Amino acid sequence: MIKIALVGARGHVGFELIKLIDTHPKTQLVAAYSREYTGKKVTEIVTGFSDHNLRYCADELEGLAERDLDVLFLALPNEIAAKNHNLWLKISKNTVIIDLSSDFRFDDSWIYGQPETKQKKIAGQKLIANPGCYATASQLGILPIVELLEGIPCIFGVSGYSGAGSKPSDKNNPKLLKDNLMPYKLVDHIHENEVSRVLNHPVHLMPHVAEFFRGIHLTLSLTLKGRKTESEILQIYQEYYHQFELIKVSKEIPEVSQVQNTHNVLIGGFSIKGKHLVVCACIDNLLKGAATQAIQNMNLALGIEMNLGIV
Repeated sequence: MIKIALVGARGHVGFELIKLIDTHPKTQLVAAYSREYTGKKVTEIVTGFSDHNLRYCADELEGLAERDLDVLFLALPNEIAAKNHNLWLKISKNTVIIDLSSDFRFDDSWIYGQPETKQKKIAGQKLIANPGCYATASQLGILPIVELLEGIPCIFGVSGYSGAGSKPSDKNNPKLLKDNLMPYKLVDHIHENEVSRVLNHPVHLMPHVAEFFRGIHLTLSLTLKGRKTESEILQIYQEYYHQFELIKVSKEIPEVSQVQNTHNVLIGGFSIKGKHLVVCACIDNLLKGAATQAIQNMNLALGIEMNLGIV
């Protein structure tokens, strides 16, 4: 079995990772680090977890170097993993490390791990930076036609409040979000910069948080260099993603309720007037926007079929 440790096992994404590791046919979670839950059994926190003996341990990270691990997932808040970069370099000699924060997405010494589009680069790597949730849906929503674009795409995004993390804040306060839509970080969002870097094409992202718990909906407004019909654009997307079973392209406008608790990316709603194209994309921010991709990256790094344990 592939032996795995998870650092940052308290948050929403940590819970999803624990469940995916537990049901994966080739993996075993041997350590889960969380200060808040130290000493508690994982089964007390994650319903249905199969190991009734495993307990959360304190995040004494230096001890990780002494463990015989195949994979280490880092599900820490931004800016924490970067402080321990030398430790990760030491551990990565024998262990695949996948970071789910934003700390290494702009660091060329780490492989940017969008599984469907970076498969060959991820294979056999030890240091992998998992993409962001908004960034995943945005880049997949634009990538098939990036060479056809004129000007800067504008992305209107709405996320469920789980995207704000488990630490209490205004953006994940159900009382403040009730009957509300809360815009935030309307320029220079880190995922805006991430997508611009990955596509080598600037984008503008306008993120919002809503009162539903999980899922992301993006409406992408794009200008084409030349005129295309909706059927032509649909065909471009379908051909681009035809081999990837998690990315589903259709004429219909995708909705958040269709992706919640799934591993899928839904792209559709293609609408054109002149050279103005609008495309919609939806993902579950905790799964395909985070935990699902982490498992896919692990599989690719270890030479396993990419979607094993996912579908």
